[in-house]
Amino acid sequence: MSILSVTLYFTNLAPTLAYQRELILDGQWWRLVTGNLLHTNLWHLVMNLAGMWVIVALHEQHYRLKALSLLLVCLCLLQGLGLLIFYPALIGYVGLSGVLHGLFAYGAVFDIRDGYKSGYLLLLGIIAKVAYEQYFGASVEVTALIDARVATEAHLIGMLTGMSCALIVIASKVIFATRVTAK
Repeated sequence: MSILSVTLYFTNLAPTLAYQRELILDGQWWRLVTGNLLHTNLWHLVMNLAGMWVIVALHEQHYRLKALSLLLVCLCLLQGLGLLIFYPALIGYVGLSGVLHGLFAYGAVFDIRDGYKSGYLLLLGIIAKVAYEQYFGASVEVTALIDARVATEAHLIGMLTGMSCALIVIASKVIFATRVTAK
């Protein structure tokens, strides 16, 4: 994802790949995923990639390469779909931050499942952060740094999809384990 995001930053593909609501509704469905991989400026890219690596390092015990890759694709797709369905006023979007909120929430849920008490604090922390942003908006400093409005809607959708993905994976593992044990 890092290599892809960096490569896309240095190409001029934003007009073809950015999340643009009207173009998605006209059939350009790939924008649901690819809009997450684009960034407004170098600071935006660096902050998002640094955040991704910190989150992956924090919860690395929960990931294997194939599963992490699939999770990231699912989070990108669900992020785009969530924005499309629940935020019709959001016309355009680029950035990985919604997916990062999903990845963080996913890891926190797995921390809880694995018995780490810190998982509760992490989950409560991200819920509080996203709730704060929904009420007060994003910080002026971050908005200035990325030279764009911070799409706090993406943070909410990302967090909810990350938690949902974690619960689906956990439920699937329980169902699979129950079936194997029953045989």
